[in-house]
Amino acid sequence: MKKRKWLNILGVFAGLVLLLILAFRLLVHIDPPEIADRHALQWERVQRAENAYAVGPNWLRKNDYGYWEMYLQGAPFERGVAAGKLTKELLKEQEAAFVAEIQHMIPSPAYLRFLKYFVAWFNRNMDHHVPLEYQQEIYGASFSADPAFEFIGPAYQRKLNYHAAHDIGHALQNMNLVACTSFASWGSKSQNNHLLIGRNFDFYVGDQFAKNKIVCFIRPDSGYCHAMLSWPGFFGAVSGMNEKGLTVTLNAAKSTIPTAAATPVAIVAREILQYAANIEEAFAIASSRQTFVSESFLIGSKADGRAVIIEKSPKDIALFEVPGEQIVCANHFQSELFMRDSLNLRHIAESPSLYRQQRVEELLGGYEQLTPQRVAAILRDRFGKEGRDIGMGNEKAINQLIAHHGIMFDPQELVFWPSVAPHQLGPFIAYRLDVAFERAATLQAGESLLIDSLLIPEDTFLTQGGFAKYERFKFLRDAIKAYIAGKGKPLPPAQLAELEALNPHFYYTWWLLGDHAMHGGKAELALQHYRKALSLEVASEYERRAIQQRIKEATGK
Repeated sequence: MKKRKWLNILGVFAGLVLLLILAFRLLVHIDPPEIADRHALQWERVQRAENAYAVGPNWLRKNDYGYWEMYLQGAPFERGVAAGKLTKELLKEQEAAFVAEIQHMIPSPAYLRFLKYFVAWFNRNMDHHVPLEYQQEIYGASFSADPAFEFIGPAYQRKLNYHAAHDIGHALQNMNLVACTSFASWGSKSQNNHLLIGRNFDFYVGDQFAKNKIVCFIRPDSGYCHAMLSWPGFFGAVSGMNEKGLTVTLNAAKSTIPTAAATPVAIVAREILQYAANIEEAFAIASSRQTFVSESFLIGSKADGRAVIIEKSPKDIALFEVPGEQIVCANHFQSELFMRDSLNLRHIAESPSLYRQQRVEELLGGYEQLTPQRVAAILRDRFGKEGRDIGMGNEKAINQLIAHHGIMFDPQELVFWPSVAPHQLGPFIAYRLDVAFERAATLQAGESLLIDSLLIPEDTFLTQGGFAKYERFKFLRDAIKAYIAGKGKPLPPAQLAELEALNPHFYYTWWLLGDHAMHGGKAELALQHYRKALSLEVASEYERRAIQQRIKEATGK
C-alpha cells in the first residue's frame, strides 16, 4: 500500500515536471514571421566557377584577397533565402566556430545548459523588438541552417538569438571581446576636406570565427542600397555605408546586465544604414528603438560633411558633437547626459578605454591633415602613449591584434577600405559603392569590384616577421594556460625564456610566468614575476587587482 502511495506521488511529480517543461518551451518558443510568397525556397544554387555561386539574381564569390563578396537584392525573405543558400557551408563553419569558442570559454556542460535555457527565456520576446523586415531575412536564411546545432534550439530561434550575442557578451563579460576604437576627421583636418573615418572592430570570438568575412552589397526593395562588412548568417550591421554616404560603426559602452529583451544594437545600426540619409534621420531611428545595452554609434554623413556619436543606453540617448573637425570614440560615453553617470565614470577610471582614446588623439595631433594612408597607420598602431612599447596584444593599444576587421570610409567618394587578414595588418582593399552596385547586377566571372589604385599595402609588422613572433607567443601562452588548467605539461625553461623574449614589455607575459611558477610550487619565483607585471602598463584596474591578489597568494597573506 505504502509502495503504491509513493508510486502515485512520483507519478504526480513526474507529471508536474513534464507540464513545467512543456510550459517553458511554449513560453520561450518564437514563431517565425508569416510569409505569403515562398517561391524563393525553390531557387537552386548554381556554381559559376570555383568559389563563385548564384541563387536567382543574387551571388557569392571569393576575391583574390580571401574576402567573400555577396550581392543580395529584392524582398527581405528572398534576400534571406538567397544568403542562406549561397553561404550554406559557410553558415555551418561559422556556427561551429561560435559554438566551439563558447564551449572553450565555458567548459562546464551544466553551466552551458543553464545558459541555453537562460538565453531562451531572456530572449523569449525578441521578435517584438526586431523589425519584421529583418525577421523575414533571418527566417529565410534559417532554412539553410545545419541541423547538427538543433540541440541549441530551432533554426530560426537560434539564428535570431545570435544577433544579440554581441549585446549579451559585452554586458556580461569582463573580457576583451568588444573593445573597439573609431575616429573621424573632416574639413581642414583632412586631405581635400574629405570626411575620413577609421575603425577597428575588436569583437573577438576566436580566430576561426574571423576566418570567413563577407563584404555584403544589398539592394533592398525599400530604403537605400548599402554595403556592410559581416560574417555568414549575420544580418545586423557593425560597419557599413549606404549610397547616400552615411556610415555606421558600433562601439560598446559599459552596461549593466540586461534584464529584458530589446533590439540588438546591430539591428538598430542596420536600420540606420538602410533608411537614414543624414545625422538627423539616423538619430531619429536610434531614438525609436529600445536596446539591450549601452552603445556608441559613430555616424559619418556626406550630407552633413561631418561625424557625430549617438550615445544610447537602455533608458536614454544623446547626440555627442564636437566643436572642431575631429572626433574619437572608444568604449565610454562623452556627452553631458552620460559623462557623470556612475557606471560610465567607473568604466573610464578602470578600463583601457580612455587611454586608447588619448592615444588616438595624440596620433591625430601629429598630422596636419589625415589621408587614407595615415588613417590606416593609426588603426595599426600597437604602442602606448608617447610611442611607448606596452607589449603586443595590450588592450590599451589601438591595435590589440584581435580585430575581426579594420575599415575606413570616405563618404564623399563613397569609397570604403576593409582590411585583409590577419586583423588590420593585411592590405586595405578598396571598393567604391556606386561603382560596385553598377557592376553587381551584371557582374561577369573574372570581373573585379575592387579599385586597385586605392589599395593600401600590408603593414610591415606582418611582412617583417613581427606578427609571426606574436603567433608564437600566443602558442606558448595557450600552452601555459593548458598546464594551469590541468590539461598539459609544464613548459621547459627554454620555452619560458622564449615567451619572455618574445613579448617582454607586456604585463601579461609576466603574469603568465608567475602563474606557471605558482602552479609548479615556486612561490618566490612567482612573486618576482607578478611584481614585474605590476611594474608594466597593466590594461585595466580589474586585472591589476587580479595580479595583486596573486601576490597575496604567493606571500601567503
